[in-house]
Amino acid sequence: MKAHRLLKEAEVVVYDRLVSQEILDLIPAGATRIFVGKAASNHQLPQEEINELLASLAKAGHRVVRLKGGDPFVFGRGGEEALVLTRHKVPFEVVPGITTASAVSAVSGIPLTHRALAAGVRFVTGHARNSIDLDLDWSKAADPDTTLVVYMGLTNLTMICDNLMAAGLPAGTPAAAIQNGTREDQRQLTATLAGLPAAVAAHGFTPPVLIIIGKVVGLAKVLNWQGLTFEEDAGLEDAAPVDGTATGHA
Repeated sequence: MKAHRLLKEAEVVVYDRLVSQEILDLIPAGATRIFVGKAASNHQLPQEEINELLASLAKAGHRVVRLKGGDPFVFGRGGEEALVLTRHKVPFEVVPGITTASAVSAVSGIPLTHRALAAGVRFVTGHARNSIDLDLDWSKAADPDTTLVVYMGLTNLTMICDNLMAAGLPAGTPAAAIQNGTREDQRQLTATLAGLPAAVAAHGFTPPVLIIIGKVVGLAKVLNWQGLTFEEDAGLEDAAPVDGTATGHA
């Protein structure tokens, strides 16, 4: 409700690629819209220019909304932008959002934590900054009792899965890929960790895709409250029956 109210009061809205049309329709007709969306190797504006744009618009006296998908402080570069505003002495406020991991997993019937299956959850980015190798602690990421959620992991998916298996995560660990999560055109598939890259490639998944790896993925079809169609089941046995007790993938 707060985000809705601020949008209605905005004079300028600087928005990202993954903001849905339904949200954009809330922007007042007289407000200026500035698109600064990013896709892999295709940035409308470099991040440094976005940072300075926000500061200059605000310092010119405009009421500016920086509109992001998900939560601005979870892989949304909101912290970088806020630091630049702070350096420019521009006052701002942050309206928290629902991050992709929480929203997409819930819609897809995958609880990120479960007392019998996952004692914790870890969020990581699968996108390497400036083409440098991913700087992940693979031994920690390969914890079988922790759900691993990978943002922006499609390009490096084979490498991610290979490194997790090399670090000791069983090849049969349940895994899911969800494209366009929470939207009408959402697609999802489940597979084993070893089979996930081939399944994703075979079904032609394209960004944005969220990857979820862990025993809780075995509940996806049991808790499929939306009646979603899963496009793949590459050797994946149910990791947990309806009563929630773990089997087969401990």
